[in-house]
Amino acid sequence: MSPSVPNEGKKPRKPRRKREVTGLLGVGLDNQDGHTRITKGTDFVLVGGSAETHERMQDFTIRLTEKLAKKGKRIADAHVQELRDLAAELRDPS
Repeated sequence: MSPSVPNEGKKPRKPRRKREVTGLLGVGLDNQDGHTRITKGTDFVLVGGSAETHERMQDFTIRLTEKLAKKGKRIADAHVQELRDLAAELRDPS
């Protein structure tokens, strides 16, 4: 019995384009009224939460996408650190 060689006889895989961020997922866990809340955008999905929590997630996402748009970017185009910095700025506008 010969040892198995991975991918023997197969075409080599093309390296995938590495992306740091593909989108934003917001999840609200405080829903107690039974409503299903879902908001979808090009680069984000927001699910769940109370009416207030879901609205806050929407507001945050709108402000984030607007700031990125001023730089000519979308969420999927931004680097992780850039998104972190913008998120911190939006939470604490000093």
